[in-house]
Amino acid sequence: MNFQQLRIIRETVRQGYNLTEVANSLYTSQPGVSKHIRDLEEELGVELFIRKGKRLMGLTDPGKELLVLVERMLLDAKNIKNLAEQYSSRDVGQLTVVTTHTQARYSLPTVVNEFKKVFPKVHLRMHQGSPKEITQMLLDGQADIGIATEVLGNVDDLVSFPYYQWKHQVVVQQDHPLLKLARPTLQDVAEYPIVTYQEGFTGRIKIDETFRKLGLTLDVAISALDADVIKTYVELGLGVGIIASMAYNPVKDTGLAVLDIESDLPMNTTSIAIRKGHYLRSFAYKFIELCNADLTEARLLAALNDSSV
Repeated sequence: MNFQQLRIIRETVRQGYNLTEVANSLYTSQPGVSKHIRDLEEELGVELFIRKGKRLMGLTDPGKELLVLVERMLLDAKNIKNLAEQYSSRDVGQLTVVTTHTQARYSLPTVVNEFKKVFPKVHLRMHQGSPKEITQMLLDGQADIGIATEVLGNVDDLVSFPYYQWKHQVVVQQDHPLLKLARPTLQDVAEYPIVTYQEGFTGRIKIDETFRKLGLTLDVAISALDADVIKTYVELGLGVGIIASMAYNPVKDTGLAVLDIESDLPMNTTSIAIRKGHYLRSFAYKFIELCNADLTEARLLAALNDSSV
């Protein structure tokens, strides 16, 4: 058994048992992938995959059990490399942070600026994705730290910590009729088309729940991943915008006004997550501490040790 065979087993499952895609992702040939699988099955003396003709359809029971061990072995192999780099070059390396556009654009610039002052030689790789992509990258070992508002606290193999809390804001054009109301409410907002985040992004589920509990129809005319896109279409008069509060800047967003309605909207918590068993370099712990001063390396390690029991 070798690590290429282990990588092929894992990638075959990830790629939906499409060996062409497996070969492409691992920069090898499809016949080579097939041979590695056959060789491993012969070595172990069991079939790992359910077959229909020449096609792979799924994992056998031994295959399912082996996949758990494969994931652990590949993670440990990466941990060994990270451990060696930690002691051979403490302030040099790569840190991969995966997050949503909103966090990367509005909450993390100050953190990143401070981090680069302390660790100028660390390559900070910022990857933007959906909450589901963030979760998968953490589970796959492709990212060290994940930051998002949704999903992260509900995944067994991840440990999550609070980053900060925030609310949405309702923004409109400077001359919008809602600005003439002494005390606008969400009932008033519901009379207009809404421009807000796509489902699954930046607390959208809380917006949906709030309107539903009030018996209001959320008439989403335009949805987007990016608050800047949302604000652009609100400025064009295409609807009332609901955006994350940190995405509004009164100095830059001169074409918009904020309705005094934030208190009617629920609180959201953005979380920081890391995978259980994933070895983090010291500069990764420093990045997290810069996000939230209470999340010291000692506290994180204690939480990780408790979660592994």
